[in-house]
Amino acid sequence: MIVRILIIAILTGLCPGAHAQQPNAGQIAFERYVAQVEERIREEESSPDSFLSVPMSARIATEAQLRQGQILITKQDDSPVRIPGGLIHHWVGLGFIPDATIAQVLGVLQNYDSLVRCYAPEVASSKLLSRDANDFHIALRLREHKVITIVLDTEYDVHYGQLDAYHQYSVSRSAHITEIADAGEPGEHPLAPGEDHGFLRKLNTYWRFVREANGTFVRCEAISMTRDVPTGLGWLVSPFIQSVPRDSLRFTLTATRNAVLQNRDRN
Repeated sequence: MIVRILIIAILTGLCPGAHAQQPNAGQIAFERYVAQVEERIREEESSPDSFLSVPMSARIATEAQLRQGQILITKQDDSPVRIPGGLIHHWVGLGFIPDATIAQVLGVLQNYDSLVRCYAPEVASSKLLSRDANDFHIALRLREHKVITIVLDTEYDVHYGQLDAYHQYSVSRSAHITEIADAGEPGEHPLAPGEDHGFLRKLNTYWRFVREANGTFVRCEAISMTRDVPTGLGWLVSPFIQSVPRDSLRFTLTATRNAVLQNRDRN
């Protein structure tokens, strides 16, 4: 019970030093980290051999696990990475959707006005705000429940591209993230930066789709920024903080696969 109370206090910002003191420095560090990752991603996406980014020595075993229905989640770069006033969380997930085409997968992911049907309860609402060819601007209301419930209104710029018909990708970068207090109540309102809990300040996701004869491999790489952990309490809070991005990525890949299979079976 004492541990639970401590976690609630930390997550609700009752502990001294819980909020970032250097948001600008943290954002610069995040963008620098992302730039390095995106350089590596562009290199991997330049060739079919490296597109899925699975080492040749592990490819046969990895693909066998994925074809058996496993969702493989791994953390990158000793995540979380500490930056001024915050943490960077970097995870990669892999899955396989049998007898599905890339077009069927994109049919789920790009149905931005109806994502809640596939991704509830984490997605509470969704809307396509604008589209210009392969560029989308979308809005999502996200809900995360871990000890306490956090609701976020978020917007993203999403771009889709391809190396060829069998190797396609997308990149999504958060444009705005605002925490909502008293969500769903008559008095719901946005919290100003510094007043929020800092659960999510930035979120980029990088999807890759590889079509095979009997299905499609799906890879999702997620990079997020949250507030820092108060000094001396990492042993208590770090396992909790790390579980949120990992579990969210697993949920997203599993829900995507389930939605594609359900749509395929209906058709």
